[in-house]
Amino acid sequence: MSSSIFAPISARASGATCARPSRSVFGRLRMAFALSKQRRELANLDDALLEDIGVTREQAVKESERPVWDAPRNWMR
Repeated sequence: MSSSIFAPISARASGATCARPSRSVFGRLRMAFALSKQRRELANLDDALLEDIGVTREQAVKESERPVWDAPRNWMR
């Protein structure tokens, strides 16, 4: 059983869980394309912009090479 850190404390204490909204196939595809685009754009930023956001060139390249299904769980909600 999993609980959300955003659930009220009383709900977490009682063992209640937050329902995960269902997404359509098209919604998941749209999210996958958006994630892929963001990762490509990150890899194309120049070093000055990467420095502004606190990311090294190596981190940007590594992130851009991740497969689209390798996303943090909280992005899939």
